[in-house]
Amino acid sequence: DFLPLKCDACEDIFCKDHIRYDDHECGSAYKKNVQVPVCPLCNAPVPVQRGEIPDVVVGAHMDKDCNYNPTEQKQRIFTNKCLKPGCKRKEMMKVVCEQCAGNFCIKHRHPLDHDCRGSSRPTSKA
Repeated sequence: DFLPLKCDACEDIFCKDHIRYDDHECGSAYKKNVQVPVCPLCNAPVPVQRGEIPDVVVGAHMDKDCNYNPTEQKQRIFTNKCLKPGCKRKEMMKVVCEQCAGNFCIKHRHPLDHDCRGSSRPTSKA
């Protein structure tokens, strides 16, 4: 190789084929090659001490300290159903018509788009 690469852990110089920690059996890899496992149930990081097996530590976390509660279902984000007949869209936030106070999707939010029969005010300012 024309460009030698420096290992960020042991600071020795290697070619591109031997720069990975495993490829040159780096004795200082533990300084940089740190991974924190995440609990698959509660998505919390689980600290692992040097020398411990991550699978065993995560298993112990799941048995003792895990805050996962299977009875709690994820809250739905898109809960605001459009009131326009035939439209099945749901929005994350309420889009309320100022005239009829109905909740509509973005496509039907304008009074002319949902055949508004709210107040006697004009449906457009033009």
